[in-house]
Amino acid sequence: MTASRPAVGKIFLAFAIIYLVWGSTYLAIRVGVHEMPPFLMAGLRFTAAGLVLYAWMRISGVRSPSWREWKAATVLGTLMFLIDYACLFWAEQRVPSGIAAVILAAIPVCITLLEIIFLRTQKLTIRLALGLLVGIVGVAVLINPSASLGEAPLDRGGAIALLVACAGWSIGTVVSKRLVLPQSKPMSAAAQMLSGGVQLLVLAVVTGEFGRFQAQAISGKAWLSLVYLIIAGSIISYTAYVWLLEYESPTKVGTYAYVNPVVAVILGAAIGGETIGRRTLLGMALILVSVVAITTMKAKQNSMVADAASSRAAAD
Repeated sequence: MTASRPAVGKIFLAFAIIYLVWGSTYLAIRVGVHEMPPFLMAGLRFTAAGLVLYAWMRISGVRSPSWREWKAATVLGTLMFLIDYACLFWAEQRVPSGIAAVILAAIPVCITLLEIIFLRTQKLTIRLALGLLVGIVGVAVLINPSASLGEAPLDRGGAIALLVACAGWSIGTVVSKRLVLPQSKPMSAAAQMLSGGVQLLVLAVVTGEFGRFQAQAISGKAWLSLVYLIIAGSIISYTAYVWLLEYESPTKVGTYAYVNPVVAVILGAAIGGETIGRRTLLGMALILVSVVAITTMKAKQNSMVADAASSRAAAD
């Protein structure tokens, strides 16, 4: 905390940005991928956002990453952008944006499982086990085709892609602890986004998306969604996020992780015409209860879960 706090209105505006804008990015992705190839759209988003953020940091006097730091950023770019966002953008052609946001909200559950099973850095207590079980049941409710509770079953490929996205980001979070990254978080985020964006563009070339892409056939609405993701979703929101951390506790700022899925579900229904049924509400409630329980446990204060939320902030 700093001694001189800004006006309450500015604090409120910054929270509104990270709550509403990040929650709306899932719908913006869905709007865009209905017309744009998913890997190309994701690549354009993160390459542009990464370049702008990198230039901003250099103008601000932050040194460029060393060769070792660039290699580390490239590893994370593969796990947390190439894998995560390639799967997310591809899945949103098939899965409602609100449900995609809710499933990805389970990333802390996945990270905690990695900590317990592979890293042995987290002890499995009864309370933690219950929290994990609730989250796993929540995901199962959303993706189980035989118990859709009146809603249309999720596309199997889309559901699997979202689970892979969760795994990619979670593994990247674990790996990041063993890598040498730039001390400046914004510069680190810029390097990861830029690296991941370039890899996504390469994937678009390999899969033939560039050959099928016709810019003149894309509507203004789809182009606007891409611009919105770059400027509002990645640059403005991340600036508000970093600024908030100077005046509010990470725990309070991190509440965006609970609010964003709710915003995504509401916007998906109100603007995107998506259905909010019993399955969506039950799955969302279970996953959010699980995430709140896991992230607020005293035993988790030094966990990677908080860092995961912080690093994903730069991307969303």
